[in-house]
Amino acid sequence: MSHVTAIDLEIKDLDALAAACHELGLFLQRNNAHWRWFGRWVDDYDASDAAYRNGYPPALYGTGEHAISVPGSSYDIGVCRIPDTGKLTLIYDFYGHNGRTIREHVGPACEKLKQIYGVHAALNAARQAAARAGRSFSFSRSVKADGSHVLTLNA
Repeated sequence: MSHVTAIDLEIKDLDALAAACHELGLFLQRNNAHWRWFGRWVDDYDASDAAYRNGYPPALYGTGEHAISVPGSSYDIGVCRIPDTGKLTLIYDFYGHNGRTIREHVGPACEKLKQIYGVHAALNAARQAAARAGRSFSFSRSVKADGSHVLTLNA
């Protein structure tokens, strides 16, 4: 079975993605053009988040620009460029044990990874802006009871 989904996230900062992966115990394999999945498309998943319905054709499944290794899973998360839009996003097979293992690390729709990626992307953007202005900055980060992250930046 293959249930390959595309995550609604555009990756614009690979360093932020690497930092988010590290924080979640994952490993970004840069320039790894192959990510592990079931291995063949059997046309058994047709939901709105199916990768092929979001511009990533089944002929490309298992290929991309980078891969994210997930401890305990023999499947990876692909960091893939959508051919028609050029958007870099996350694609993975969530079926069975491997999919459950991935979702335990990143959340059912990659919410944890998306949120931590956003934190690191914001911090990287703040660092770059401060450097361009010749200033330093500091920040604090806290996690609310609902799991959301709060960043406070001071320049």
